[in-house]
Amino acid sequence: MALDQLGIDGPEKGKTGEEKEMTFFDHLEELRWHIFRSALAILVVALALFFMEDVVFNKIIFGPRYPDFITYRLICEFSNYIGLGDGLCFYPKEFHLITPDMGELFLTHIKISFLLGLVAAMPYIFWEAWRFIKPGLYEKEQNASRFAVLICSFLFSLGVLFGYFVISPFAISFLTGYELPGVESTPALSSYISYMLMFTMPTGLIFQLPVAAHVLAKIGLVSSSLMRQYRRHAIVVIVIVAAIITPPDAFSQILIALPLLGLYEISIAVVKKVEKQKAMEEKMDN
Repeated sequence: MALDQLGIDGPEKGKTGEEKEMTFFDHLEELRWHIFRSALAILVVALALFFMEDVVFNKIIFGPRYPDFITYRLICEFSNYIGLGDGLCFYPKEFHLITPDMGELFLTHIKISFLLGLVAAMPYIFWEAWRFIKPGLYEKEQNASRFAVLICSFLFSLGVLFGYFVISPFAISFLTGYELPGVESTPALSSYISYMLMFTMPTGLIFQLPVAAHVLAKIGLVSSSLMRQYRRHAIVVIVIVAAIITPPDAFSQILIALPLLGLYEISIAVVKKVEKQKAMEEKMDN
């Protein structure tokens, strides 16, 4: 972080070449406005989605519970294309959602609108975070991280889409089809919503792994050799997770596991690149 943002004269200046001293309370005031604008963006999107309940629920939230969902259709078409007939086809068991609470429908409507607003506004939130951090960086640091907002937004969106189109259909199909003798499952609306959130939102954060690896490598907490050393452990964890949330067939497990393994390998490559950059900088300093 540049020293001039802390009110101390540093050896380098920002892009404009101007020094601006900011007190602790100035930083708090600046942070407050960034948070306010981010919250306003979420609110605007959430209000728009609140009045689109048919699209939000029937097309998005409840989409993976219907047999005509795109994931089920594509996998079934692929199964027929490679000559396996309907061997790889799978569909969720038909089920109805219930709610024991009179006000749950309205509260769920508000909750879903807010959460979808948060997901849709995430690129803007990343941008606001970048605007707050940027003045505290040296010019070379700003140049090195100028695509940070784009990369974080892309990875988060990719993770959410992966959770929605890949993890959710497999998990819902498996969970709704799981039976115990003498027990009839009638899921609650809140349970279904919670699982959908669990399948998507955390996945968006998990897909930030290359970004996290880059930051940790910059500060020296992670190395490419360490990540390669624990590669087998990572593979075991990923395969176990894939086996738990997918139907009991190898194709489904591979479909889930491969992108996550690829993400881990990309993180190793990112860390290795950071190490090379640090080595070059040390050579130049010497």
